Amino acid sequence: MSVESIPRDLRNLRACLLCSLIKSFEQFEYDGCDNCEEILGMKNNREMIYDCTSSNFDGFVALTSPDESWVAKWLKISRMHPGIYAISVSGKLPPGVIRELKSRGIPYKPRDRTNV
Repeated sequence: MSVESIPRDLRNLRACLLCSLIKSFEQFEYDGCDNCEEILGMKNNREMIYDCTSSNFDGFVALTSPDESWVAKWLKISRMHPGIYAISVSGKLPPGVIRELKSRGIPYKPRDRTNV
């Protein structure tokens, strides 16, 4: 698929590297991540948005009832807020963020499912 075939309003979508929630850059900047804001602090922080999200992701699912969805369980997002989630996200959180997660006792696994 060429970039020209992607509608312009979908080209600036990004996926959170921690939970795989998909939003536009502007939505992350205005609201942060619905699931990870307390941890990542992307709201009004462009640098963290670039560091903690990726525009390179594959597929997506709409999650409306996280606790009832077998797809949510398979993607390990059954405890997330309803929204649109990437199936696979390329990229990795910066080492400093990974250390902060570890110090808080939060396990981090990259959301890249290409090797699964």
